[in-house]
Amino acid sequence: METKTAKLLDGKALAEKIHQGLQERITELQSQIGRPPGLAVLMVGDNPASAAYVRNKEKACAKVGIASFGQHFPTETSQGELEEIIAALNQDPQVDGILVQLPLPNHLDAVTLLHQIDPDKDADGLHPVNLGRLVRGEAGLRSCTPYGVMRLLQEYDIPLRGKQAVVVGRSILVGKPMALMLLEADATVTIAHSRSHDLKSITQNADILIAAAGKAGLITADMVKPGAVVVDVGMNRVTDPNGKSRLVGDVHLESIAGVAEFLTPVPGGVGPMTVAILLQNTFVSYAKRHGVSSDEL
Repeated sequence: METKTAKLLDGKALAEKIHQGLQERITELQSQIGRPPGLAVLMVGDNPASAAYVRNKEKACAKVGIASFGQHFPTETSQGELEEIIAALNQDPQVDGILVQLPLPNHLDAVTLLHQIDPDKDADGLHPVNLGRLVRGEAGLRSCTPYGVMRLLQEYDIPLRGKQAVVVGRSILVGKPMALMLLEADATVTIAHSRSHDLKSITQNADILIAAAGKAGLITADMVKPGAVVVDVGMNRVTDPNGKSRLVGDVHLESIAGVAEFLTPVPGGVGPMTVAILLQNTFVSYAKRHGVSSDEL
């Protein structure tokens, strides 16, 4: 008997498609508006993972024609200095998107800094005003990772209306906005987390299972309903006995591939979508500022 293998939801290919659409729209609008969209990424300290993420974002900006206003500050930069810089960027007509790269050094308060960003320039979609707009079903900049997941499900024509969706993880970055977006799409949503009893009995009912707990290999084949759609948001670095490290998700990919109908790979699934939506948010803010339509790309 032939073994069934899940179809992969290719985030890398969809991200490329979004990049291409953005590039075309930006080229077209730049001549009318007289400037490209601008994204300011603020990084404090020298966390190597953060530096790599920032480089990727800057490369992606360059590829689609978004101007980067990246600023890198020494570890000892004060809260007050950063707040002044954000206030200046809020007023800067060249800047359409602002994001603060996390994590920050311990002496800085990330939440307070996020609150200083103009909600209409909140490229990460995490400002309380934008989260409030999501709760109310109003237009606004959406959190990049969960919105990237929604675009991926849409691209593959995966129906959500009336489906049982389970989100594992309740972070403000992914779990909570993810649940709200699924609810907005008429799914019936359950959020499971570290205090949930009998995780397996919860996940086995899911038509759509989103793993966003940040725990390598948490979801195994016996926890997945046959024919489910499994989206792995986890990005965990594990080191094998030879000292070689690699990225893995929250899902045990090899075993689940024989049970699920659709599955996202790690890397190459949700990760590229997060950056694509960051760029799209910057473009949406730019278009809105100039009274131009930013139809979905």
